[in-house]
Amino acid sequence: MRALSFLLFLSLSAVLSAADPTLVIDVWPGAAPGEPSGIGPETAETKPGENPPTTRVGNVTKPTLSVFRPAPDKASGTAIIICPGGGYNILAWDKEGTEIAEWLNTLGVTGIVLKYRVPRRPDAPKDQHPMAALQDAQRAIRLVRSRAAEWKLDEKKIGILGFSAGGHLAAWASTHHNTVDYPEIDAIDKLSGRPDFTCLIYPAYLVTKDQTALTPQMPVTAETPPMFLVHAYDDGVTADSSVQMFLALKRNKVSAELHVYSKGGHGYGMRPGPNVVVTWPKRCEEWLRASQWVP
Repeated sequence: MRALSFLLFLSLSAVLSAADPTLVIDVWPGAAPGEPSGIGPETAETKPGENPPTTRVGNVTKPTLSVFRPAPDKASGTAIIICPGGGYNILAWDKEGTEIAEWLNTLGVTGIVLKYRVPRRPDAPKDQHPMAALQDAQRAIRLVRSRAAEWKLDEKKIGILGFSAGGHLAAWASTHHNTVDYPEIDAIDKLSGRPDFTCLIYPAYLVTKDQTALTPQMPVTAETPPMFLVHAYDDGVTADSSVQMFLALKRNKVSAELHVYSKGGHGYGMRPGPNVVVTWPKRCEEWLRASQWVP
């Protein structure tokens, strides 16, 4: 199975290797709200000998959206904003960002990678997650919705997908869609900030220390978007995050699908590996089609 998944990955990589975003736009019309000085220039680094390599983007002070559009004859009108992980310290830019956008394009989905602010700002309380990232995600959802007609999207089919810390961010935005956690700037901020659906892939930080409930930061209600969740049982970033989110959604009668695989660890993105967990993109595609987010 490992050899087969690797061959499939190579085949898909060959098709998508030349893919670039058709558009990169700023999330904010000026400086991001409350952005301090002294963060330093943006970085993009890989580790020597890593195969395949992962590009780690750091020191993000100017959030952007990188838009990957499907072929016109495949476009479904659905868009998904992608939040790469990285512990709110860096962004796993390709493994949990651009590679996902390119895969979504094969399904007729516009993939939009959010470069949100990292690392945690010096003035952020150490016991809290960075509000700057939530502000970027909230504005991104509204910004994509404002461009729906221009980009030939269905404004009622705009989802969000995140990995690890990016999964936390996607869940955070999905449970805080009725608020604007930054000073309103323009008419875009009057639009709905609710994702129509959410995909959480090994999300982090969703549960209390005893892992028996969601943190108060995740107030699930009947208005929370439907969700698709994936985790591995042996993930050191506990699968309880996905399990407790699923149970909270169920209690609130929000449609959800949860896959917990016995092995897989953490941080695999959609790259090949020896464990069945790497088949999650196919399960996600099936969920998107069954839910009619994708034809």
